[in-house]
This record gives sequence, structure tokens and C-alpha cells, in this order.
Amino acid sequence: MSESWIERKCAENRLRMTDQRRVIAKVLSDADDHPDAEELYRRASDVDVNISLATVYRTVRLFADAGIIETHDFRDGRSRYETADDDHHDHLIDVVSGEIIEFVDEEIEALQIKIAEKLGYELVDHRLELYGRKKP
Repeated sequence: MSESWIERKCAENRLRMTDQRRVIAKVLSDADDHPDAEELYRRASDVDVNISLATVYRTVRLFADAGIIETHDFRDGRSRYETADDDHHDHLIDVVSGEIIEFVDEEIEALQIKIAEKLGYELVDHRLELYGRKKP
């Protein structure tokens, strides 16, 4: 198994990597969606049957506390996770299907900076989540 982005970040942060943490890191790095802990557990236990749900919860908390992954609450009662890499994007959540669409819009980015400056701030970070449903 090759080293994942999360594993490299853990090494930079001097976090000890167990075999089970390495599996969870790989599963998270490979995810093209926003899995919750139970989905991470399902995927990780497909690789290592000895991984417990408690280990998944402890590991995602460790990674989140280190700033390696981001935790999202998309109002469905489940925390969801994704890497905290430099690939900035915002989210549109379909409130009917639960689909999560990642997008980047330069106009929105510029407007957020402009609003912060207008209020006397330098924008250092932000998170934008839009909630909607498809038009009929």
C-alpha cells in the first residue's frame, strides 16, 4: 500500500501511525465523497477486519484535531469527513437526495474577500455550504 496524503501529513505532525490508522488514512485519502464514520468503518474493515468502529472514531478525531481532515455537518445528523488539503471548494447539498456537490466559483470567492475587507477584515479562511433541491 503506497503512502497516502494523510499519512504524509501525519508524519509532518509527528503522529504515530499504526497499521489500522494507516488503513483509515488510505481509505480517507482515496474517498471521492464525504463518508461518515460508519461508512469509513465499512470501507476500512473490508481491508482489515480487526478495525473497530471505536478505532475509526478515535482516528478521525485525531486527524481532525491535527488539521489533517475536515469535519462537516451537512444537517443530516452525521459528521462527514474529507482531507484538509489545499484544494479549496464549497459544497451544495441536495436536501432531498443528500447528494453533496463540490464546486468552485471565482465570483463567490471574490465577493467573500470584498465583504471581509468592507467590514475591516482580511479573510483567512471560510466555509460555504449551500442547501437546496433540484427544480422541477
